[in-house]
Amino acid sequence: MKIVSYNLNGLRSALGKGLLDWVAQAAPDVLCVQEIKAGTASLDVSGLVALGYHAYLHPARKPGYSGVATFSRQVPLGVIEGCGNPLYDDEGRVLRLDFEDVSVLNTYMPSGTSGPARQAFKVAWLHWFRQYVAGLRRDPAVPPLVIGGDFNCCQTAIDLHNPKANQQSPGYTPEERQWFRDFLTDGLVDSFRHQHPEAPGHYSWWSYRAGSRARNVGWRLDHLLLEPALLPRLHGAGLWPDVVHSDHCPAWLELTP
Repeated sequence: MKIVSYNLNGLRSALGKGLLDWVAQAAPDVLCVQEIKAGTASLDVSGLVALGYHAYLHPARKPGYSGVATFSRQVPLGVIEGCGNPLYDDEGRVLRLDFEDVSVLNTYMPSGTSGPARQAFKVAWLHWFRQYVAGLRRDPAVPPLVIGGDFNCCQTAIDLHNPKANQQSPGYTPEERQWFRDFLTDGLVDSFRHQHPEAPGHYSWWSYRAGSRARNVGWRLDHLLLEPALLPRLHGAGLWPDVVHSDHCPAWLELTP
């Protein structure tokens, strides 16, 4: 099973930049996308359906904002829209698809870059999300998790180009770094770092300013984490920085049957 996570910075925009051709070529079994920026009534996903995907969308209540969608070749056993907290569900931040032997949790975490109030909102979300995931993992009805999405957080200094200048920047504050360490200590595996433990210079987001992408001045904000029970099935994981429909690039992992 190939699972891909991709912040599209607008699904309609990405479709206009050749997303369908890329999906047809990459052929993920499950495609988790974030920041769809549109509601179900205004989005045309017929092209993805024509490629053989079943479409599940959880948009934000606010038009043109946030939202997640998951496209799956296989019909899931269960689809859970939202996380049960209206504060976050109104922003379209969580969508879960349960299959027989894996549960794919698609999430778009707040960025905190618009000011102190949103950074505080983000930090509250992080702590809440950690407990939410812990509850899912305790639930015997939920298969082992793959958590994919734009976390809007870096873990360590090798996950961004200029860590010294960004010690207090949203996405790399001390509190966020501690949260990520704690989250992984709960018993989750960063699939990318498991495959590439010390490799620097691998990023999934670049600013549109100053030719950042061409110079590879980026951050690794997009992650695919998995529970240890799935680790024996992990066949590979990585990033596709040359795929350009957005200011992000896709993250991927592959699980053997």
